[in-house]
Amino acid sequence: SVLRDCVSVTNFHGLSTRIFRAHARVIGLDPEMEQPESDWVREQCLRWGWGWDQIISAEGALRRAKQQGLNDVEVEELLRRRRATGALKLERQRLTENRLTYDDLPRVAELILANDSVASLYRSHFGAVIVDEFQDLTPQQLRIVNRIGLGRTTYAGDLAQGIYGFAGAQPAQIDAAIRSECSTVIEFAESHRSSPAVLSMVNSLNKMTGGLTLTSARPDSWPGGGLAAGVRFNNPSEEGRWAVGFARYILDRAPQQRIGVICRTAPRRETVDAIADQSGLPVYRWDDGVLDTETAKIMKAMLVRLNAVEALASADPLLYLRESAALGAVADTDTRRFMADALLWCLDKLRDGMTPAQIHGRIKVGDQNTLLTAPGLHLLSGHVGKGQQFDWVIVVGAEDGVIPDWRSTTEASKLEDARVLSVMLSRARHGVVVTFAVRIADRYGRVRTKQGTPYFAQLRAASFTDAAGVQAFMQSADWDAIETR
Repeated sequence: SVLRDCVSVTNFHGLSTRIFRAHARVIGLDPEMEQPESDWVREQCLRWGWGWDQIISAEGALRRAKQQGLNDVEVEELLRRRRATGALKLERQRLTENRLTYDDLPRVAELILANDSVASLYRSHFGAVIVDEFQDLTPQQLRIVNRIGLGRTTYAGDLAQGIYGFAGAQPAQIDAAIRSECSTVIEFAESHRSSPAVLSMVNSLNKMTGGLTLTSARPDSWPGGGLAAGVRFNNPSEEGRWAVGFARYILDRAPQQRIGVICRTAPRRETVDAIADQSGLPVYRWDDGVLDTETAKIMKAMLVRLNAVEALASADPLLYLRESAALGAVADTDTRRFMADALLWCLDKLRDGMTPAQIHGRIKVGDQNTLLTAPGLHLLSGHVGKGQQFDWVIVVGAEDGVIPDWRSTTEASKLEDARVLSVMLSRARHGVVVTFAVRIADRYGRVRTKQGTPYFAQLRAASFTDAAGVQAFMQSADWDAIETR
């Protein structure tokens, strides 16, 4: 009760919404403007039938423009100068509809807080500010924090976990700024979550990630000291069969274990996904929504009667899906938001060639806690898994060109990919195995020869074993102790 009365817990979009609704008129805007209940930008792109390259380009141009603290006129002028025609079309449509997007919320909050009277009001209201995951802050978000709590803010985070550069985060710049603000730095380098073997893998990347050297709080409590390994395969099919077999071996002996199969990109994981789907194991895809009961019920009913050809051929496929699901009749705000996200996901799958029946089969009923606690095999990408934990992790597809990504051409982007790898490794408690394939077919069927990620040079300096070492560890492991650890 006391905490509820004295502490406000929010994310940046929630805080920005609060500021906008209370003070929009300070910058000449209508506080009743349409607020985002879903990703309007992506939805609008799909309505116009844009391809993925055009969508990604427009979304990026808008995000970069709106993180600069510009008003509407200045945003439009910047997009025009940069000849960002797709982004400019979206921005004009947004203004026509008198709405805000997710990128607009922190933008307008920053503009409002530039007013000293409003900023003073919030500084008086909040005696202190705590920011979690500081490495994920954009410079714009830090400017918002500083207007409210400069000199009275506590920051918590880990540079090695900074993997959102694509969204505007700048970990090194933010770290330097907050170190100049804060007089005290407290470092926590003792891990209670991961085995010594896993920590040795994570620590091996520290020179690239900026992370601290972590030690196990209770190294003797981990059966066998944990597992860290790298395994080479001829092709993704061989890799996938091995990964699913690894998971089956564990679950047969310790049924409550959670095994994460994580890849830098979802497409490279497709072979593992297909093999896992036929395995009979409990499988959870993190890039599919695990929907709450009410949303799942509406979606499944809609998919049973959905004509996919007619939906995709309609003038507005997303509106077609919304009307098919009777979204307009849903009164509950949370259910509307969940439904909007689910329908956007559904349209993505339809455009990728999936049938309504296949999408229907991918819908699992539950809530986010189902993903967080369910034993079994979990399939996810590197960014989706940030902040989560599994008993075992297999990092698949660790080829040069996947990690670092072939589009990572600058030193900064390559270092961020090293942090993505560190995040994937550090999801593991007992053990982690990094795998790659040397022959991979592209989408045209041409087989390419690949090398393992150049980061293997660092990983091999850790407590690192091979396929034979994995087999020996598994056969000698105390599975009763592992199950209860």
